[in-house]
Amino acid sequence: MLKGSCNCRSITFEVRANWQGLSVCHCGQCRKQSGHLWASGYAPVGDIEVTGAPTWYRSSDIAQRGFCPTCGCFLFWKHDAEDTMSFALGALDGPTGLTLEKHIFVAHKGDYYDIADGLPQHEH
Repeated sequence: MLKGSCNCRSITFEVRANWQGLSVCHCGQCRKQSGHLWASGYAPVGDIEVTGAPTWYRSSDIAQRGFCPTCGCFLFWKHDAEDTMSFALGALDGPTGLTLEKHIFVAHKGDYYDIADGLPQHEH
């Protein structure tokens, strides 16, 4: 089980099973929302238990982003047509034993850094 929270702990979450897709997103929205880039995994909604009340921001016609209304931490991303939800790897508590799998939306990455970790890079 993975456990995480926002900075003020008003929102906590547990990912009980079936997490996958551990990636770093370099899209413009994730860079603006996080201040650099966003590392996340995803799991079926039924395997993620959220305590507290995130505020949901409709970031596009197809998805929304969940954040803490008190401290502002960006914690979740949810596509409207999918039964999974992404969760922020940076919000996880303690050692996780997880390993990143890939980089996504690298065509949109900032020009001020390089990706040099050897992981697969996907344009979208």
